[in-house]
Amino acid sequence: MTQDPVSQKDIPAAERLIFAMDVSTGNEARNLVELLGDSVQFYKLGLQIFMAGGYYELIEWLVKQGKKVFVDLKFFDVPETVKLAVSQLKNRGVTFATVHGNEGMLRAAVSEKNGLKILAVTVLTSLDRSDLNDLGFQCSVEELVLSRARRALEAGCDGVISSGIEAPAIRKELGERFLIVSPGIRPVENTTQDDQKRVVSIEGAFLGGADYVVVGRPIRNAPSPRLKAEEIQRTIAGLFSR
Repeated sequence: MTQDPVSQKDIPAAERLIFAMDVSTGNEARNLVELLGDSVQFYKLGLQIFMAGGYYELIEWLVKQGKKVFVDLKFFDVPETVKLAVSQLKNRGVTFATVHGNEGMLRAAVSEKNGLKILAVTVLTSLDRSDLNDLGFQCSVEELVLSRARRALEAGCDGVISSGIEAPAIRKELGERFLIVSPGIRPVENTTQDDQKRVVSIEGAFLGGADYVVVGRPIRNAPSPRLKAEEIQRTIAGLFSR
């Protein structure tokens, strides 16, 4: 019997959309949250908003609003430093955090997760085959993603960050026991000119086995961010109401 590729995990459909809060100030972030209202329940806070200052204050504010928080700082350093960095997130109400490193770094992060879910970055969606050649990798993107996903699971991570392009291969080889969060979500026609190279649609990501999708610019740059988020939520609800 062929397994249904759509995630069967007990995740509320409205939480499967993660909005990438890539803005320059805390005030801009709060204004966006208020504008989006109940159309978005989960927020990813990356390096741009981290460098704006007030990162922990924004996390606390979001948690008080009843929102979920994804700390996407891609920790990469000697294992002890990664361990201590992850420990700083204890008791802050954060749901996910990312690590982008080797097995030692992943295991160090896992050792301090305290209820936090650790997600290992596989291959950034801004990279393609030619970029891997420049970095000295002799394998395909899919082979590298699978290798890093295997290592993440062996290290005790809760899931991986992977383009929806590679999600089907990960699911086929490694099964359903972990999370796949897919960034690089764009409209099917993919006419957006930006730094994302390996992109998929909402439907493509979830039908390929993703548990969550991360969407930033298509919502943030829409004439009405809230209407765009609501449109995406309707698409997700339709996929998970079968």
